[in-house]
This record gives sequence, C-alpha cells and structure tokens, in this order.
Amino acid sequence: MAFLSFVGRVLFVSVFILAAWQEFNEFGVDGGPAAKALRPKFNVFSKHVSSQTGLELPPVQIRHLVAVTIALKGIGSLLFIFGSSLGAYLLALHQALATPILYDFYNYDADKREYTQLFVKFTQNLALLGALLFFIGMKNSIPRRSAKKKAPKQKTG
Repeated sequence: MAFLSFVGRVLFVSVFILAAWQEFNEFGVDGGPAAKALRPKFNVFSKHVSSQTGLELPPVQIRHLVAVTIALKGIGSLLFIFGSSLGAYLLALHQALATPILYDFYNYDADKREYTQLFVKFTQNLALLGALLFFIGMKNSIPRRSAKKKAPKQKTG
C-alpha cells in the first residue's frame, strides 16, 4: 500500500514538476513566455484588487513572480513525493494564489469562448487544490506513532 501511495503522489505532482521544468528552461533574462503571459493578467488582477479594496499592490517584477512559482512547484513537488505536509502546503499556496490570476474567467462574458476555456482550467485547478487540502487533512488526522518504551523487566528469584 505504501508503494501505491508513493506512485500516486508521483503521478499527482508530475503536472507541477513538468510545468516547473518547462518554465525553468524557458526562463531567460525576462522570465520567458510565462512572464509574458502573466504580465497582462497580473495587471488586470492588481487593478481589480485596488478598485475593490482601495489598496495598491506593491510594484513587482513579473520575472520574480515566475521564479517564485517555479520554486514553489519544484520544491513543493519534491517534498510532496516523499509524503511531506510542507510540500502539500507549498503546492496549495501556489494553487491558491495562481489560479484566480491565471484563469480569470470572471473578466469575460459567459458567451465568449475564452470564458469556457478559462472556467474549465479554473475548476481543474480548484480540484487540484482540493486534493492537496484533502492530503493535508488526512496527514494531520492520522495519529503519529510514538516510540513505546518497554517497561523494565522485573527480576525474579
């Protein structure tokens, strides 16, 4: 059963590992295609946040955001493979922050094709986030084994 659990974790994080590897290889000096795709979505997101809350997001270089996402996905995946809750937390953090920014279906009319595509990807990422939260919950609900101390044997005779 432990082997099946390990294989399941490897298959689960393969999405994150492959994405991190591709973004790392294409990073370059400007953050690569990931930064070019993220820039307009992040600008819309920051304008939306400032209009709704009145708070201005600090200026951020997009290539730094891409580097952080690569690190979260890479380190989180490796830790998750070996059953670490910290890895699951890192991946969940990435999903919680990146999903509403990257898959901004709410900025499109429901009639448009982009709306449907983004909504499907958004819900898929929510499912990944749900699986990570399920893993964290299960990991924390299993009682930890404590080393039992044997009672000293009584000498007879």
